[in-house]
Amino acid sequence: MRFILILVVMLPWFVSAKPAKTLVLAGPPAMVSAPLLQMIDSGALADIADTVEFRLWKNPDQLRLLTLGKQADFVAMPSNVAANLYNRDVPVTLLNISAWGILHIVSRDPALKTLTDFRGKEIAMPFRADMPDLVFGLLARQQGLNPKTDFNLRYVASPLDAMQLLIMRRVDHALLAEPAVSMALRKTGSYPLKLIAPELHRSLDLQQEWARVYQRPARIPQAGLAAIGAVRQDAAVMQRVNQAYAEALQYCQQNPQPCAATMIRAIPMLSAEAVVDALQFSGMESVNLPQAEDELRFFFSQLLQQDAAILGGRMPDDAFFVPAGGATP
Repeated sequence: MRFILILVVMLPWFVSAKPAKTLVLAGPPAMVSAPLLQMIDSGALADIADTVEFRLWKNPDQLRLLTLGKQADFVAMPSNVAANLYNRDVPVTLLNISAWGILHIVSRDPALKTLTDFRGKEIAMPFRADMPDLVFGLLARQQGLNPKTDFNLRYVASPLDAMQLLIMRRVDHALLAEPAVSMALRKTGSYPLKLIAPELHRSLDLQQEWARVYQRPARIPQAGLAAIGAVRQDAAVMQRVNQAYAEALQYCQQNPQPCAATMIRAIPMLSAEAVVDALQFSGMESVNLPQAEDELRFFFSQLLQQDAAILGGRMPDDAFFVPAGGATP
């Protein structure tokens, strides 16, 4: 009788206990990682995991190794990379698009307002043949410009490297992704760099240039959150993480200071002031993949015309855009 009583007392513990589980979230030193870090800091996934970790990737090669090696469960990545991996039968499910407006050319010359104004100029360009470079190439070719011959593109490893060249007067123009844009503007107005750094301007918003050139909304489906490997078999976990990501992004937009503080604890190469600025200028919005399909298909169609290998040779099939159980409509 006493044994039965002990079991009854302990029954709620057995019922409520969740299986021991660690989830690994990964992202770059960019705004798509802000919600991931906020999710971890707030304990938003405590109902599905005992431990949630963050891993940083700094360049596309690290991202691909992380994904192919299944070293993370959810990874913030460029949309073209997700499509390329999917078309190569890598187990990846893109859940949302959240980065729609993070690319800008920052310049010392306030008179340069369109891409044609930069013809013949040297521009620091991060990530050769990946997202910033791809968007730049599309916009150039759409206007009859050859990105290889009409511009002097100086390729560097990351947006932060391009930012350093800019603030140290090694280049006059750089294509940056937030928060590197805001960091460059902040650093050039602060001691001690103000003694040597140039005055900088948000000269060209690539999203506005996209709208002007293509006659479409000023939104480019640049990056989002993808599920990797075995976690794709658990639709409930994917939906829960996708929902938590959207909620964390909303929190960050409404509470930029604490969100920025959380982000720089994990990515100290950033600055809190720049992250706060970037939350204002990034145009972040978590859109589930089915609702982002039209904009993704148009973007991908342009990339395929440029070079089919970018997406692994073809447009992803319908299942890529409507992942089974991965994103709630």
